[in-house]
Amino acid sequence: MIDIRHLNLTFNAGDHPVHALSDVSLKIAPGEFVSLIGPSGCGKTTLLRVIADLEQPTGGDLTVEGMSAEQARRKRRYGYVFQAPGLYPWRTVERNVSLPLELFGAGKAERKRITEEQLALVGLTGFEKKFPWQLSGGMQQRASIARALTFAPDILLMDEPFGALDEITRDHLNLQLTRLWNQTGKTCVFVTHSIAEAVFLSTKIVVMSPRPGRILEVIDCDLPRDRTLDMRESAEFQEIAAKVRVGLAEGHGYDD
Repeated sequence: MIDIRHLNLTFNAGDHPVHALSDVSLKIAPGEFVSLIGPSGCGKTTLLRVIADLEQPTGGDLTVEGMSAEQARRKRRYGYVFQAPGLYPWRTVERNVSLPLELFGAGKAERKRITEEQLALVGLTGFEKKFPWQLSGGMQQRASIARALTFAPDILLMDEPFGALDEITRDHLNLQLTRLWNQTGKTCVFVTHSIAEAVFLSTKIVVMSPRPGRILEVIDCDLPRDRTLDMRESAEFQEIAAKVRVGLAEGHGYDD
């Protein structure tokens, strides 16, 4: 689905260049849930933005379903969920979610049908006429996810969407996201700072180094796809979490 080979990215930042990514190679298969984890500034979000064709690499190759990132973006292969929900306060939930369909010229009946389907998928049926300021932070982020799914992208790219939420809400949304992933079969690439979140959500965890961002280790997470919060107390879960923690420590992720 996504094939990254020896990717490099250097920003020209005034008096000196910033080496954001260095020799990054990664393969992501269809239907996988891949989390990118590492210290702040390690290039996790930059790598996600390169996949989405929002940043241009300065070296290496990247293909999505055999296409360039630009071709994949133009063919609407991506849905992108940002750290903040980014909902327009003057539009209802329904009209926020349907905005991409409006921009793509879909008819009113089609917009209504698809919007209702996606809101049901994220558990927001009945909140169609509410405004963003009438929703909790978690509900706003669910509306953002629904909006990203309206045009049926093959890939869902998520940039730490639950990072600003309290732990209880975050746990609830993690559980909902695993169910959403199981229902849709989407390929997901997810940025996080949380080891527990990465282990709970993922089939594969990519541990990244401090800048310049490199891949230190790719850890398989072979927990059952039907996941529960109680699973986090299991020996299998703790073993994978320990591997991630060791990988981060060996890369000096919290010392620099």
